[in-house]
Order: sequence, then C-alpha cells, then structure tokens
Amino acid sequence: MITIQNIFKSFEDKQVLSNISTVFEPGKTNLIIGRSGSGKTVLLKSIVGLHDVDEGTIFYDNRNFTQMNEKLRKKLRQEMGMVFQGGALFDSFNVEENVRFPLDMFTNKTAKEKQERVDFCLDRVNIDKAHKLYPAEISGGMKKRVAIARAIVMNPKYLFCDEPNSGLDPETSLVIDELIHELTVDFEMTTVINTHDMNSVMEIGDKILFISEGVTCWEGDKDKILEAENQKLQEFVFANKTYRQQRDEKIDSKN
Repeated sequence: MITIQNIFKSFEDKQVLSNISTVFEPGKTNLIIGRSGSGKTVLLKSIVGLHDVDEGTIFYDNRNFTQMNEKLRKKLRQEMGMVFQGGALFDSFNVEENVRFPLDMFTNKTAKEKQERVDFCLDRVNIDKAHKLYPAEISGGMKKRVAIARAIVMNPKYLFCDEPNSGLDPETSLVIDELIHELTVDFEMTTVINTHDMNSVMEIGDKILFISEGVTCWEGDKDKILEAENQKLQEFVFANKTYRQQRDEKIDSKN
C-alpha cells in the first residue's frame, strides 16, 4: 500500500501539485489520469523519489519515504519495478540480458538462479524464443513486454508504469493492459500507472485519481467514471467520442 498525504510540489514560482492525498492499494491497478501539464507525471516522479516534495508525506506501507535518507531509499527502491514510457531497454543487450540486469546489479544470486528467474518472467509475459534477440529486432509490443518482465524480475511489491501504452496500436495496448492487471492481481503488487489513455482507464481502472492543474478533482473507479458529475472530468473523458456516445446512450435509456 502507498499512502500519500497532503503533497505539495513547486518549481521556482510555479505550483505544480497542491495538497494531493490518496491511497493506492495492493492487488489493484491504480491509475493517475489528467491532461498534459496537469501534474500527473510530477506526482508519479515524486512518489518514487525522483522529485523531493516541498510538503507532505509518502508512506510505503508503514514506512515514511519522505523522511528516509538516500541509503534507505535505495534499499526501498529494490522493492520497486519501473516500466518507462519508451521501454528504456538497453540496445546493446539482448532480451534476456535486459531482464537480468537488475539481478546482476542488486543480487548475489548464482548464474543458474538468475537464468531461472529470467526464464520465469519472460514466460509470464508470454515471450518465447526471443531471449537472444536485441531490441531492434522485436516489435514495439514485445519491447513493452520485455520492459514489464524486467520490472518484475526482482519480485517487487510496488510497480510503476509511465504511459505504458505510448506508441502502441489499440489492440496491442489492450494486451499490455491485461498483462499489467493480471500481474498486479497475481503478485499482489501495488501498481500505479500514469496514463491519458481512456481505453486503459475503462479496462483496468480499479482506482482512478484524476488531477487537474495540480489538484485532485475526482477519485473513483472505472464503473463510476462515466456518470461522475465533475465538469473537468467530463471534459477529459468525453473528449473521446466513444465514451461520449456511451454516456448519451445511458441517458437515452433512462428517459
């Protein structure tokens, strides 16, 4: 569980986050959504410690992350998995070398133990016969799956995904969404996803935090979002024609 209490963050004279509080629960896909410039990326980076907050506290379970020194933060980060927007695979490493990298960096496992863990994670994200291929030789969707395998190779308690569907076609995006959701449930991870993809919101939004201009505007889940009476949220959601039609159909069916 990740608990965020009264977070403030500014850069020079610009207030980016104002009094953000929420709880992200394990075993659920927790989504942060909002328009470009809303502050969602700054919030995600603050949660993982890439930005220090000006005020407020962040707890990982009962551990106060904001009060930790760098040594303790480094130790806690070994419990985190990260899926970056572009995948961030090493071009000079093949698939299995990319996935094994965190094990080489942070563990004393034997070569046999590392290989077994790499094979398990690649199998779990449905990658077969691609272990020796390089990133330039695989598709965009497969790169994301490799990135997810690398993110879970250390068996993390917390998984963070920054726009995991960026650059993918709709069909592949659904596959990646389903994979992240399955892994979250299976491994009881606390998963936090930064996205603007409404398909992701409607498919896997167990918990949704909508922020606008650095403040929390709405919290709920995918089953409540289409009927939420929040003007800013409605403008964000119904910019997508598909969901605008769904809303109108619901309204017509009630009349």
